[in-house]
Amino acid sequence: MSLFSFIKNAGTAIFGVKSGAKEANKAAEAELKAEEAAAARLKETIHDLQLKVENLNIHIDDDKATVRGAAYDQSTREKIVLVVGNSEGIAAVDDQMSVQHTEPEAQFHTVVSGDSLSKISKKYYGDPMKYPVIFEANKPMLSDPDKIYPGQVLRIPHIKA
Repeated sequence: MSLFSFIKNAGTAIFGVKSGAKEANKAAEAELKAEEAAAARLKETIHDLQLKVENLNIHIDDDKATVRGAAYDQSTREKIVLVVGNSEGIAAVDDQMSVQHTEPEAQFHTVVSGDSLSKISKKYYGDPMKYPVIFEANKPMLSDPDKIYPGQVLRIPHIKA
């Protein structure tokens, strides 16, 4: 036995149209268009940030984004995930990207109230003066080391001791 897929809203209406079905279809269509527009804006942002990725594809379904493509390196891959995930309305990112040049994965830190890059640096590196490493790892998404906000997720790259 096989499973056959069909387009749900195509074909002959055999169930009848319930009241409100047309309005529900219009709302669903509007939501789909909004998700497609949001994905296009994210792709444009990634392009504007000059992050090297080939065949970038972003699909948003409700509050989940799926990202596909070939990132130049692990750092680029992580930055793209952060650009998408740090966007309002996105609760999860399904990272389906490949990487052309591998390197160690970074850790991630979710900023809480009272955090600063130096405090985060002390936590991960044992030295608050290594905050520029975190700042550089999150450029170009960060433009100023003092402009981080609660809920933001940052890359914490590995550094050689």
